Amino acid sequence: MFSEQFQAAHDSIYNIGTHLLQYLQEIRQDWLSKGDDTKGLQSVENDITKALTALKEQKYQVAVIAAMKAGKSTFLNAVIGADVLASEGEACTICRTDIRPIYTIATPRLLEYRQGEKKPVVIAEGDASVIRQKFLDRTHKLRATANQDNITRFELEHPIEAISKLSSLTGLTLVDTPGPNEWESAGFSTVALKQTALEALRTCDAILFVLDYSSFRDNTNLELLQDLIEQRGEFLAKNTRKIYFILNKVDRKAEGDRAIDDVIADLKRALIGFGIPDPTIYPTSAWQGLLAKLIQQGTANDSHLKNFKRFFSAKYAIENEEGDSVTPAPKKIAPQALKDSFIPTIEESVIQTVVQNSGWNLLSDVLASLIKSGKAIEDTLNTRFIGWEMEIESLKQKVEEYRKRANSAKKKVEDVKDSVEQQKQKLMKGFSKGINMFADGAKASIQKEIDQIAQSRSVKYETIKLPNNTQNIKIQEFNIDNLGGIIEEFSEGILEFFPGLKGLSKIFRAGVKVGESLLSSLSKSFPEYLDTKDSFVEIGKTKIADPYIIRVKSKKEAETLKLTINEFCAPHIQKLWLETQDILVRNGNEIRDKLVQKIQSDIQIISNQLSDYLGNSLEVKFHINTIQFPKFKFKGIDAVIQYQQDVIIGNKLEKRSGSCCQPDYYIDVPIIGDVYDIDLKETARLIQQKIDEQVIRNQFLLERVINKQVSKDFRDAEQQINDYINRFQEQFDCLLKERETRETEKEQIFAILEAQKAKLNEYLNELAPIQASLNTWKPM
Repeated sequence: MFSEQFQAAHDSIYNIGTHLLQYLQEIRQDWLSKGDDTKGLQSVENDITKALTALKEQKYQVAVIAAMKAGKSTFLNAVIGADVLASEGEACTICRTDIRPIYTIATPRLLEYRQGEKKPVVIAEGDASVIRQKFLDRTHKLRATANQDNITRFELEHPIEAISKLSSLTGLTLVDTPGPNEWESAGFSTVALKQTALEALRTCDAILFVLDYSSFRDNTNLELLQDLIEQRGEFLAKNTRKIYFILNKVDRKAEGDRAIDDVIADLKRALIGFGIPDPTIYPTSAWQGLLAKLIQQGTANDSHLKNFKRFFSAKYAIENEEGDSVTPAPKKIAPQALKDSFIPTIEESVIQTVVQNSGWNLLSDVLASLIKSGKAIEDTLNTRFIGWEMEIESLKQKVEEYRKRANSAKKKVEDVKDSVEQQKQKLMKGFSKGINMFADGAKASIQKEIDQIAQSRSVKYETIKLPNNTQNIKIQEFNIDNLGGIIEEFSEGILEFFPGLKGLSKIFRAGVKVGESLLSSLSKSFPEYLDTKDSFVEIGKTKIADPYIIRVKSKKEAETLKLTINEFCAPHIQKLWLETQDILVRNGNEIRDKLVQKIQSDIQIISNQLSDYLGNSLEVKFHINTIQFPKFKFKGIDAVIQYQQDVIIGNKLEKRSGSCCQPDYYIDVPIIGDVYDIDLKETARLIQQKIDEQVIRNQFLLERVINKQVSKDFRDAEQQINDYINRFQEQFDCLLKERETRETEKEQIFAILEAQKAKLNEYLNELAPIQASLNTWKPM
């Protein structure tokens, strides 16, 4: 129902907006033909054009996240309506894949995007079977080579059956993201995988977690989801309506298994315990839904038909007149089988979420922009009316007074700019504090791991006694819990402005899940080197065992030890950074919204004062010049960060390395002398140096993002009031010129203005009921 309302409202707004644009262009052309200046209406025409473009090109994203073997690819295939994504036992999703809809007459294509390159590479085109095989082969190669080609994402251009009848949703993209246990796939860098999933939580219009019923029927816990959900309870609670949990593979329920309703009830209790109130859970059989769709569409091959008959046909058997069991043909069963799979129900619910929230916001913003533009045209026509009715000397006096008021308004806008600059500095300070907290936390975390090794190798756990008059070697003591106290040093104003810093302290107190410790990793690979009998340091003329130096027998063992340290430390720090970045970006979006509201409010007051003056001075009611920040103009902090990264990379003409999203913490662990000593203290120092280098890059990038975005937000508001000021100024100047040269045409001009106003009112009257209709299904 909502999808139909959305489509109807979308079409109506676009049609009326198009007519309004044509009407404005005709007016301007008519005035230009008579020598009148219409520059003041150019900004109005631009606003209408941008709104209509947004309506046609708005992007929506639906993310699908799943643990390995949960049936995510099959589920996506069922929604797409084609067996185009391969599914197999190993983790298939090595990076994000965007599935974009195309018309059925277009040829499907598979593209890949590479790091540092703007243009994608076409790796396959043709029907679903061709793309499926090419995609699978490419995935295998990238996994075998640890993604040496630096692929950042894939893009599949293919018709999506679920939205095939909704032209208003041609910008909807299905985002296939890697699941939690795919982050830990052996031999593959996993930082970008988790980054993709976290970004999806922040930016997507709907999020679907696909879970395997087989894993939950025996009360298996939700550890795989917990890594995404923990530390984000408050954020997810605010966005609970756009999150769905899909319990897939319910067709595998055996006779002795627990009832599906019982499994769902347990799952719901667990999710509520994670901080998700009233979670939406759907049971489904994606395999049944896919096969049924293919059969309905007439695109099922022999294998699809065979599988449908083998696994699903029997439950639709009916009894004939003779009492025998008869199974109808797959074509007859398919509609009911599709319905029973719950795939259509899920599709309808997700589409409803998209159109009721992001879709509604788009329609509302575009409609508001069109109404504002219509009223601006009406104010312009009214100004011309009054200007022709008024005595010319009186008009000159009004124009001169208006110049003074306009200059005063511009000075007030400058005062707002100064206030915004102060807020921007606070915001940048908050981001900087957050990044420094990450640095301190990461350093302390690594130092703690190094110290644990030294502790295990020391005969005495606190110090090693040396001869008289020599300094003891102290085991380093770091307490990561102390990092939470850093927050108390921040000013109260910063905490109010950047509440996410409190969330950072929780991360550092709780740490991140990294599996076994570095000590455990070394104990498995190098148990013989965890004592201190062969490691010495000289103090004066005395040699003593140094727990921070590990001596190995060969260069090969040294290289293996270096690799073990790097493979623990680098992902450990990267995970801390991802959690930190996630909090900073989520809070950044919220703070940006608050700052925009402040800018909007302050500029609106100035604009209203000018409107009131004009109305009183010309004795006519003018519309309020609404200062607008439509959501379709701002894509989120994530998008701004990505853009600024691309700008920086483009300016430097280099590929991204160690960027904000994918930092590089691998180091060349030092080997001392010819005896192959590994110095853990120096190792810790080099890692900390890497962290410091990354902090500098991150601070530069995020400060650039904040500076650019806040400045842009202010300029948007400033431009709106300047356009308003200039539009009236140009109209007044034009009127004075006309009054001196076209006084004899006065009655004819009145008649033309009356006709233009009447036509404009038709469009404004058509927009009003659409606004009323939208308000009836406004999201809560």
